[in-house]
Amino acid sequence: MGLIAIIGGTGVCDPKILSNVHEDYMDTFYGTIHYWQGTYKDKELVFLPRHGRNHSIPPHLINYRANILGLKRLGVTAILSTTAVGSLNRDDKPGDFVLPDQFLDFTKCRHTSFFDGGENGVVHVDMTEPYCPTLRRTVVAAAQALGGYTLHDKGTYVCTEGPRFETPAEIRMYEKLGGDLVGMTNVPEVCLAREAEICYATISMVTNFAAGISPTPLTHEEVVEAMAENSQRLQQLILKSIELYDNEDCACRHTLQAYGGFTV
Repeated sequence: MGLIAIIGGTGVCDPKILSNVHEDYMDTFYGTIHYWQGTYKDKELVFLPRHGRNHSIPPHLINYRANILGLKRLGVTAILSTTAVGSLNRDDKPGDFVLPDQFLDFTKCRHTSFFDGGENGVVHVDMTEPYCPTLRRTVVAAAQALGGYTLHDKGTYVCTEGPRFETPAEIRMYEKLGGDLVGMTNVPEVCLAREAEICYATISMVTNFAAGISPTPLTHEEVVEAMAENSQRLQQLILKSIELYDNEDCACRHTLQAYGGFTV
């Protein structure tokens, strides 16, 4: 049974909730990752702060390949990530939680694959179900067990390049294309986890309605305040999900079977 990783911000990745915790670094071909590792109720966890220890890395400059490869080499077999999102869907209100099941990629300048030719070759990974259905069902069960959570079990995550917020015209376009949520960090993270044969799911917390839907201009402070208000509830949901998750074998861990598995 492999490790479970949580990728998120400092409010969620709180090493104080772990036992036998230690802080460490790992060098990979793509760069160095910083993480904490410890146990929670006899399960081995890894906390990886996506934006760095002091939230100093903007979304478009996150070293996604180093993060996912580092977690793979640590023995991680499942990742629960957290994202703060704006809502394009009036049913997904600020304070709600959403489990995306699809995404639309509007990023522009990111490395989206481990397989760019050369030594690693070329791989075409199936993305019919980009988010692990087993992990998603586990989060739904955790929300039901805890009670008091408004959790939407599906949604399309629109990932933009950032770090700027979107224009109302862009939001209208994303809405017409079927987007429900808008954020800046889920792609290529989900794609790389898929290539690395790691189960992956995202719990998105709605912090605001998107530009043109919100009655006021968007600010980063608004997002930070909303995250702070709900970070404890998000943390409880993640920990309950980990309690319920059996971390057994899954189809996500065989996505590159036709290529002989993930060998980067």
